[in-house]
Amino acid sequence: MTILAVFNQKGGVGKTTTTANLAAAMAKEGMEPLIIDLDPQAHLTAISGVEPDAGDSIFAFYKDNKPLTELVVHLDNGVNLIPSHVELAKIDTLYAKTGSIIRRLRQALQDEHLSNAGVPILIDCFPFLGILSINAMAAADAILIPIAAEYLAMKGANQLANTLVAMEQIAGKRIPRRYLVTRYVTQRRLSGDIIEQMNERYGKDLCKTRISENAAITESAGFHQDIFAFAPKSKGAKDYAVLLEELIACGFVD
Repeated sequence: MTILAVFNQKGGVGKTTTTANLAAAMAKEGMEPLIIDLDPQAHLTAISGVEPDAGDSIFAFYKDNKPLTELVVHLDNGVNLIPSHVELAKIDTLYAKTGSIIRRLRQALQDEHLSNAGVPILIDCFPFLGILSINAMAAADAILIPIAAEYLAMKGANQLANTLVAMEQIAGKRIPRRYLVTRYVTQRRLSGDIIEQMNERYGKDLCKTRISENAAITESAGFHQDIFAFAPKSKGAKDYAVLLEELIACGFVD
């Protein structure tokens, strides 16, 4: 099964909500996905309604070699979560000069038979070029990159491309990727202009699915629910269901 890293170095583009809702779409199809919150901000953990101690989070895997399988939390919607904690921010400082840490997550996923367990794994990445994001890239089979349909998001596209190149060089591999337009408003001229620019820039790597600006997506996080539980008939639920179909069709999820 695919290990999919969800990454963008810019905040507010829907990275965490995409991870949560794409995983929920997978769970609805009986896939039993595993999501890993590799962001010290721990937003994915928070919107899942989980409040772990540092010792029960992914931080304990890096600091104390705690097995990943002992950190898994089973959520009510059928998704399995390895939660994060603010202490995870210390990892870059603790292991700044340790080259072997780069592939540590990938090795653990293999050793603990999680990467070959027949379930998809989604990693919500740290939006920063460092040990955690490199770990995600080294572990990933593919990258999903949400980009908001906004001017400033497009302005950061060149920097994003440079960051991805740098991470791939350190991780030692070229990783297939798809760019996902989020916060899309059909009636807004700017959204159309941005889609045109992104088509020119990314071509076949641009997802055909658009995640529309949808209040239910934002509100669902506040109730610790995915979009399918909170508003199953909403445009947001439809968009994430269609996104999963597209990712399956292009081989990013199997």
